Amino acid sequence: MFHKQKEFLISLITSRVLYLLVIFIALACVLIHRVFVLQIVEGENYLNSFELKTKKERSIDAARGNIYDRNGVLLAYNKLAYCVKIEDVFESGKSKNDHLNNTILRTIAIIEENNDKLSTEFNITVDEYNKYQYTVSGSRLSRFKADVYGLKLADEMTYAQSSSTAEEMMSYLAGEERFNVNALGLDKKTTLKIVAIRYALSLNSYQKYIATTISTNVSPKTVAIIMENSDVLQGVSIAEDTIRVYPTAQYTSQIIGYTGKVSSEELEELQKSDETYAASDIVGKVGIEASQESILHGKKGSETVFVDTMGKVISIEDHVDPNSGNNLYLTIDSNLQEAVYHILEQKLAGLILKKLINAKEYIPAENSTTADIMIPIYNVYISLFDNGVIDINHLNSDEATEDEKTAYLAFTSKKNDVLERLHNELTDKNTAYKKLSVEWQVYENYVEDILLNEGILVDALIDSSDEVYKSWAIDEVISLGEYIKYAISQNWIDTSILRLEDPYSESEEIFSKILEIIDDRLAHNDAFDKIVYKYVVKEDRIKPRVICNILIDQGIVELSDEYLNSWYSGRITPYSFMIDRITNLEITPAQLALDPYSASCVITDVNTGDVLAIVSYPSYDNNYLANGADSAYLKKINADHSTPLINYATQQRTAPGSTYKMVVATAGLMEGVVNTNTLITCLGSFTEITDTHNCWIYPGRHGALNLSTAIQKSCNYYFYTVGYRLSMDENNNYNSDIGLEKLAKYANMYGLGDKSGVEIEESAPQISNKYSVPSAIGQGTNNYTTVGLARYVTAVANSGTVYNLTLLDKSTDSEGNLIEDFNASIYNRIEMDESYWRAIHQGMRRVVEDRSYMKELPIEVAGKTGTAQQSRARADHGLFVCYAPYDQPKIAMAIRIANGYSSEYCVDTSKDIINYYFNIDEHEEIVTGTAAEISATGRSGD
Repeated sequence: MFHKQKEFLISLITSRVLYLLVIFIALACVLIHRVFVLQIVEGENYLNSFELKTKKERSIDAARGNIYDRNGVLLAYNKLAYCVKIEDVFESGKSKNDHLNNTILRTIAIIEENNDKLSTEFNITVDEYNKYQYTVSGSRLSRFKADVYGLKLADEMTYAQSSSTAEEMMSYLAGEERFNVNALGLDKKTTLKIVAIRYALSLNSYQKYIATTISTNVSPKTVAIIMENSDVLQGVSIAEDTIRVYPTAQYTSQIIGYTGKVSSEELEELQKSDETYAASDIVGKVGIEASQESILHGKKGSETVFVDTMGKVISIEDHVDPNSGNNLYLTIDSNLQEAVYHILEQKLAGLILKKLINAKEYIPAENSTTADIMIPIYNVYISLFDNGVIDINHLNSDEATEDEKTAYLAFTSKKNDVLERLHNELTDKNTAYKKLSVEWQVYENYVEDILLNEGILVDALIDSSDEVYKSWAIDEVISLGEYIKYAISQNWIDTSILRLEDPYSESEEIFSKILEIIDDRLAHNDAFDKIVYKYVVKEDRIKPRVICNILIDQGIVELSDEYLNSWYSGRITPYSFMIDRITNLEITPAQLALDPYSASCVITDVNTGDVLAIVSYPSYDNNYLANGADSAYLKKINADHSTPLINYATQQRTAPGSTYKMVVATAGLMEGVVNTNTLITCLGSFTEITDTHNCWIYPGRHGALNLSTAIQKSCNYYFYTVGYRLSMDENNNYNSDIGLEKLAKYANMYGLGDKSGVEIEESAPQISNKYSVPSAIGQGTNNYTTVGLARYVTAVANSGTVYNLTLLDKSTDSEGNLIEDFNASIYNRIEMDESYWRAIHQGMRRVVEDRSYMKELPIEVAGKTGTAQQSRARADHGLFVCYAPYDQPKIAMAIRIANGYSSEYCVDTSKDIINYYFNIDEHEEIVTGTAAEISATGRSGD
């Protein structure tokens, strides 16, 4: 008994001792933990309460400055929003890719389930045929490939790298060598999303603790779910952010531009002046956003943050606030800008209606000119498919209507016929190219383009002097199949692209592989399908009424019940239906992309050089390209035949036509070859040089004219003579180079040899360097932008002050304090006798007085018309430069309607703009939202 009690006592004492020992050890550990801190240099991890902390130095982006018009109307601002960010917090190892990819996949699912979008920018997409395709080309594609392969220069790539297809690129990025996304077994679109995010993360890998934004402006629901799941979404966080908003969208997008993630080339350039720029920064990409980046960007702040292993912030130290970017005020009047945009669209629609005929094709009459070109209604039907107005992919969807299914069946029947015959043409039939119909020449041209664009047929290797090549390209007496086989035999084919199993394959094997590629590309190709649709429509396999029904079915047009009843009852014809749609601008000139579909206008203050409006039609909505470009929208506008990304006011160049005659008048007067009273008798045909040049009035003649009357009548003969006299050498012999040199001298005086000065992208002008006599009427090789012509006519209006035009008014800080007041600098002053200016101005005033429809204006206007032919197959370009009021000029204007038939339509357009600017009629009477009536007759006389 005593023995058992003894054992119990010993056991009790032992357990108590052990218990106290455990408590002592625990207390000791707590004490030790409180006393000792484990520090690791670079990363400085702290063990505190058994929790690992990481110290991070984090930069804080500055708020971008706002952009306003001259009246304080907001054109660009920042809107507070939440964004989803992700940071690579996983330790390196075999499981890293798996953990990170799964985290990204879960995050994507949350974002998209709540109808939010990813905002990562990546240069690969999945097309409608489930194939990876690059979204950039040329030097941008080369730069992208070099970046992916971690090379500083594109020249450092191997051939396999530089020629890699989008499919091969994705195989590399999604494979084990890089991100191993393929291990998840996902579809292509989801794989691409993860790869895009992983690639964005990799660009920040050289900088520690930089989170990558993967979705902007997310909904409160997305914010809540991600925060609730923060324990399983390691490295994913919600952050307050801003998105860039452009309230005036397409009306000012060609001026303002947009922001986006900095590219590697942009980053390199920006870091030259500011080392704080990082690979994750948002910068101005084009327009004012880009050119004034240094004003708008601001100065970054910084802070030290401590986070746990889950990426959660524990504490913040050493916070330094960022300094907001400065605000920028522009010289433009946004109300005027928007009104001019609508006026241009209305006039284009009116001109299209004026030229529209109810026919399948336009057959020119004998001796017809480009001014006689008409628009067959079938071209309208075709363009609805060709320019993506009708969604051809919806025609075969589960939601397709009966009319859509009817159209798709007609298309598939035709395409199958085309593919079968094309295969036979390439393999057996071998019809000489010149013996093919135009339709089949189009198909074969498309096939050749595929081979050239994909580098299969190497342009640099082709011997253009080869007789067989000439037989194909020039004489057109052999077939495409024969040409391809010959190209193989001459090693003009890059067989490495064909991915042949045997690199030493026989010619027949190579040809078979090429046929296989052609079949594959044509089977899955929107652009080729649109060509087929063109001929399906032309052959009436899809009836015009069915096409109109599809516009209704796809919601492209919305009509009243009354109109629909009339339509479905057959009381309205398809021709009338389309006229109504164009009249109401439910189908716009830009959507049709049929000549004329583009126009531009620049308005300046003649006394300051400020640009009041710089309008390009059509345009785009820059809200879709900022904050991470909307890939679907970007794809659509890149495929749009009206090319809305081009600024037609600053980037399109054409011959100036007769608007150039004031330059020549100045040259003639200043060089003394004419004076204000010199009479030159127009004989209709100028024959003083080898080549005969006719006046526009030929076979008529203007008779004797002085300088003012020559401008008024736009007499080519008069200005041919001036150009001829300017070309005389010291022995009174004609020398074209002498004339060109003198013409260039005065063109340069008006600033036509340099860009206009506006602070956005602009094409360089070209002063003519060939043929002095035709150059004297604005032909030769003269090529100018609309804004360049605006600077020129501004100088004419103010009698010689040539400005470097400006779009900048002032900059202020975020509190509204003035930082800098901008003014247009003076490029040149043309010192010329007042009587010379008076003669030029009088001639320009008479030009406008001769137009009866311009007499409706109570404001006196002076101007000069111009028509420039670029192709005999398309309508001429129309131009008009003017200023108003005539006696005390306030504004100058240049208008161009590309392929607009005649300058008369530009004059007519200027009437509405002047009416609006000077508040002559109610604005609602001018900007009506419907096709405008065309007052002008489209007469000749430029």
